[in-house]
Amino acid sequence: HGLRVISIFNILKRRLMNNAFLEGMAEIFEVDTLNEESKFDELDVVWDSLAIVSTIALLDQCFDVMIPGSQLAEVSSVNEILSLVESQN
Repeated sequence: HGLRVISIFNILKRRLMNNAFLEGMAEIFEVDTLNEESKFDELDVVWDSLAIVSTIALLDQCFDVMIPGSQLAEVSSVNEILSLVESQN
């Protein structure tokens, strides 16, 4: 039972971190909402150096990972950012 409780806790913790990340990304892009499938060109947002630096700080806060700006500059969706996070864990 102990492993099952830890597993459920980790799933809930991950969902909370994802929600905090999505809310933070919405603030960075100045949009009402977005989700993991959101693509930057469809949102009509600017993915510039300021957005990238803000995202680096948000990723550190939400997931305790540091992803280089050069890698983030290549992404075009929220899902791609989350894939970079997964590759760090």
